[in-house]
Amino acid sequence: MSSSGETTRRTFEFGRTHVVRPKGRHQATIVWLHGLGDKGASWSQLLETLPLPNIKWICPTAPTRPVAIFGGYPCTAWFDMGDLSEDGPDDLEGLDASAAHVANLLSTEPADIKLGIGGFSMGAAIALYSATCRVLGNYGNGNMYPVNLRAVVGLSGWLPCSRTLRNRMEASIGAVRHAASLPILMCHGLGDDVVAYQHGEKSAQALSSVGFQNLMFRTYNGLGNYTIPEETDEVCNWLTTTLGLEGSRS
Repeated sequence: MSSSGETTRRTFEFGRTHVVRPKGRHQATIVWLHGLGDKGASWSQLLETLPLPNIKWICPTAPTRPVAIFGGYPCTAWFDMGDLSEDGPDDLEGLDASAAHVANLLSTEPADIKLGIGGFSMGAAIALYSATCRVLGNYGNGNMYPVNLRAVVGLSGWLPCSRTLRNRMEASIGAVRHAASLPILMCHGLGDDVVAYQHGEKSAQALSSVGFQNLMFRTYNGLGNYTIPEETDEVCNWLTTTLGLEGSRS
């Protein structure tokens, strides 16, 4: 029997995408990514309530796949993952497939619309991974990254492939310049028992150390692996300023 089947790329079937239309003039489109085991609908309901009338939100749903951290039990996940650790292997194929899915969702937006990616927990990991793909100009597999991101938000998340980032940045012409101009907001709770605060903090340090100078890292006392109004207010204010949105002005 041919062994070629073993090297065949996995195909990923993404779930339903929910869209929240802007209530005012459309100035920006942001893809927002849910956490492990969740779906796009959960976040679309929250995003619809935010005072950001100029943003169109796109909330996709991750593929259902076996996940190592659950002993191979299938659930919605943007990539496969085991225990969160510095030495754990990165599912590069899964990361690239999800980052490409997000980029494809943004690539059909009008040319004058500012584009961004945000996410929670595992969704934040894809948002931050996409930020590195943007400044490097390509995915981990070498294919070109096609979208000009203007803002990236990661709540309770971490940066995949952080160990190889410095070498990739140093080998890329223009990556540091692009990194310096890409605004990133990261928020993390000190009480997070799913994605430890230290993982978020180390990820922010890893990004800053290779040239992501326009990065803000916010800490929340007592916050676990969920979001609170104080945090969503911060996100709203940051996006309004960073993307130059009109807000609720008439």
